[in-house]
Amino acid sequence: MPWSMKDYPASLKNLEKPVKKKAIEIANAMIDEGYEDGRAIPIATSKAKEWAENASTDEIDDFLKHDDETEHDEGSNSGGDPELMDKAEHVIKHKNGWAVKAEGAKRASDIKDTKREAIERAKEIAAHKGTEVVVHLADGSVHRKIKTGS
Repeated sequence: MPWSMKDYPASLKNLEKPVKKKAIEIANAMIDEGYEDGRAIPIATSKAKEWAENASTDEIDDFLKHDDETEHDEGSNSGGDPELMDKAEHVIKHKNGWAVKAEGAKRASDIKDTKREAIERAKEIAAHKGTEVVVHLADGSVHRKIKTGS
């Protein structure tokens, strides 16, 4: 089940708001990628704490202003699709910036403001899965493929 700031795992209840929100965002993306809840939550919590330690005050404030980033599309399935673990990560144009989306996925796992940020996130995911990154131009055509070395 996708989490939000109103409905999240009990283990996140004592985190500060920006860390909690980031952990929810990361955990939801990991679930979309096929992780089990029990693995996604502690990894997401750790990554969110690391992000908060390294983020500027402006970055944290900007992140908190976007209230809907932890919510998923209505009507989407809950949980991830393990078959997506073998699929390439695609970087595609999105109405809110650039999206990172596994090939065949119904929705993006992450949306970034810039293409560069989306490519970096796609590389992280693809490296973990041992797949490649397919970078698209704004018109949808394939620009290049990036091997992740895994």
